[in-house]
Amino acid sequence: MDLFTLNMENQLKKNAPLADRMRPESIEDFVGQKHILGEGKFLNRAIKVDRITSMIFYGPPGTGKTTLAMIIANSTNMTFEKLSAVTSGVKDIREVIHRAEEGLKLYNKRTILFIDEIHRFNKAQQDALLPFVERGIVILVGATTENPYFEVNKALLSRMMVIPLKPLTRKDIYEIIKNGLTDKDRGLGNYKVNIDKEAIDYLITISDGDGRLALNSLEIGVLSTPKDDKGIININLDTIKESILVKSAKYDKGGDEHYDTISAFIKSMRGSDPDATLYWLAKMINSGEDPKFIARRIIICASEDVGNADPQALNIAVSAFNAVHVIGIPEGRIILAQAAVYVACAPKSNAAYIGIDKALDDIRNKPIGKVPGHLKDASYKGAANLGHGKGYKYPHSYDKAYVKQQYLPDEFIGTKYYEPTEHGYEKTIKEHLAKLFDKGK
Repeated sequence: MDLFTLNMENQLKKNAPLADRMRPESIEDFVGQKHILGEGKFLNRAIKVDRITSMIFYGPPGTGKTTLAMIIANSTNMTFEKLSAVTSGVKDIREVIHRAEEGLKLYNKRTILFIDEIHRFNKAQQDALLPFVERGIVILVGATTENPYFEVNKALLSRMMVIPLKPLTRKDIYEIIKNGLTDKDRGLGNYKVNIDKEAIDYLITISDGDGRLALNSLEIGVLSTPKDDKGIININLDTIKESILVKSAKYDKGGDEHYDTISAFIKSMRGSDPDATLYWLAKMINSGEDPKFIARRIIICASEDVGNADPQALNIAVSAFNAVHVIGIPEGRIILAQAAVYVACAPKSNAAYIGIDKALDDIRNKPIGKVPGHLKDASYKGAANLGHGKGYKYPHSYDKAYVKQQYLPDEFIGTKYYEPTEHGYEKTIKEHLAKLFDKGK
């Protein structure tokens, strides 16, 4: 490294954000993730005995994925190589593989290849890694915020362990903040800082399990606040609020947060909880989710979970979709809210949903029944000669527009697919059918 490069590296290290400067270098200093790093847990054991296998660290931002890779680098006797999927391509992978092969041939030394943001590698780049991971030329360690079961090809994933990292707890974040305030070598320990409990509580809450966000927000608050006449930097709630520009909900439109949030939204409507329904709706709107996608899910819920207990729910949901399509956001949020709350508060029945699935199961798994002769099309010339429509009774010619006759194939006579509930309007349907069927006996 020449003098100018060394100077650049020193400046980068000196001016690095607090979260980077405070990055722990050993298992003992690491905060959180006790389910994998606690005494006797898998990763703790693997690092201590230098038996690292190919793995993917998967979890939200600021939970320690890259830090764990650095700890592995500091703890292993293997060669450690690092690539970023954002800036690296197949050429870079080949260069690392070449060095790894040379290390095995000449020094009998294996290589760990750490790839940050591994989900950003395309299929070709992932395929380029596969044979070398399979043969053990490199031990691949990846880090990703995206669900690897969606983003990493199955062949590569089958040769790696997926290690989930959890959001840091309030206790973890508090310990990280305390370390940042007291460490004199890497942290803010050389400043005299007085921080209100209310400010700490808010910082912990707003960090939402993200240690990086907590430390970097704290640093902004400390460095941007003037000292009082005693040389003390006083940090209160307003200071912390002004040090965090925006609290953005974690949301990835193609991954876990997308699917988990829409699942919570639908289940809240199904569960008749309008408050939870509005909460998850607000998260999706705030995160820029496609309003038409939300409206489509409301339509499905209106039919699947409300059904004939309140047939009006489907009309409202479809109207909401059309209105949102015309109006868009932000005004469309009101329409989505109205429709979602209506569906949440409506009486529930999945009888039609269960009925069609039962019928489909019979169609797919049993011999297809023949259409009874009296139900066959008799509108064309010669149909009568075939007996089509013979004996058909026209319901409108009878009292209450009902007459008992066979509609199912012979093999399915007596089969029940639709069984109305006692909920909402469906109770009326049930009573109406009971009267008709009783009359037809």
